[in-house]
Amino acid sequence: QVRLVESGGGLVQAGASLRLSCAASGRTIGQYSVGWFRQAPGQEREFVAAISRGGGDTDYADSVQGRFTISRDNARNTASLQMNSLKPEDTAVYYCAARRIIMTAPLSPQAESYNYWGQGTQVTVSS
Repeated sequence: QVRLVESGGGLVQAGASLRLSCAASGRTIGQYSVGWFRQAPGQEREFVAAISRGGGDTDYADSVQGRFTISRDNARNTASLQMNSLKPEDTAVYYCAARRIIMTAPLSPQAESYNYWGQGTQVTVSS
């Protein structure tokens, strides 16, 4: 079992940047693909980005493509989400999730595909 802890959220103005981090413990994060999801008040949890076990394959929601970058450092047992050009509509609680898969499995944008979740970190973007 892997434990995930997110950090790096905060309150920023539109156009600013934030970098979210996801620290894993218990098992090496290299055994898992990693996804970032977000949930705004009154809305369903939505896919933001995912990265393969080795980091060579990534996927993004259309709403963040070109603004957000997902990365990972398996040696440090961490994953990150660099968020640039933030918009008020990016305001949400952001969650890191891990999915235990074989190395060649495709990435998944489906929350139910992920086995482990962090507690979330709040990102608030003011206009």
